[in-house]
Amino acid sequence: MDATTLLTSDVMTVSEFRCDAGPGDKPFAECRTGHSIAYVRSGSFGCHCRAGFFELVAGSLLVGAPGEEYTCTHEHVCGDVCLSFFLSEDLVETLGGRRETWQVGATPPLPELMVLGELAQTAADGNSDLGLDEIGQILAGRFVDVVSGRPRKPASPTARDRRRAVEAALWIDDNSHAEIDLEQAARLAGLSPFHFLRLFSNVLGVTPHQYLVRSRLRHAARLLADDDIAVTDVAYDVGFGDLSNFVRTFHRAAGMSPTKFRQASKGMRKILQEQLALN
Repeated sequence: MDATTLLTSDVMTVSEFRCDAGPGDKPFAECRTGHSIAYVRSGSFGCHCRAGFFELVAGSLLVGAPGEEYTCTHEHVCGDVCLSFFLSEDLVETLGGRRETWQVGATPPLPELMVLGELAQTAADGNSDLGLDEIGQILAGRFVDVVSGRPRKPASPTARDRRRAVEAALWIDDNSHAEIDLEQAARLAGLSPFHFLRLFSNVLGVTPHQYLVRSRLRHAARLLADDDIAVTDVAYDVGFGDLSNFVRTFHRAAGMSPTKFRQASKGMRKILQEQLALN
């Protein structure tokens, strides 16, 4: 089995697992040391655990709990790919799920969980302005809601909540050129990452990471329109650590590449200047 770590933080580790085992391979047992959710992206496998035996296909979730043993089999097809979220005890406690919730073993392909799993994969592929840690927490929260059958009631933000969200947004915008993560912003707001994510999204309509990316895009658009510095320098100056990621993200937002945007902005400015001269 090949494992690739995609994200590591105090509250969550996200990894991609690729298994090429088939019907002729001996089943193997694993023992979980913490809580986890594995979203099956493709392929299929069977799983024996205390909760029973499950056949998992694309869209299913394998749910891990501390001390639980799992034996995976590949009796029907060869291989599978999973996007796995390993959760800290603090996050699990914040989510509020009962012990039984985490001992279900697995869930079938449920639409309310599948869409978030695919959204997480989009973020893992670098094609979303949502943070992978944000989607992981949203997925874990939705899992708890669905399995427990007790959906959370939308909170009505207080004046203090709104101030916290606005102050956090101002801080993110001021520091968008630097490396910022959800935990850092939550710490400054005096909240757990999960509660901060919910509060910020509820008040401002975007997640903290979405706001961070859009702040960077806004600053990049201004630099591209007003200055002649290289596109590469613009990318790094506004906080993108990778040029290809900047170009891809900017194109998705603007409908054109940074270079085309610069050319268009200069063309529009020239047209406006000529019109003013005529008047």
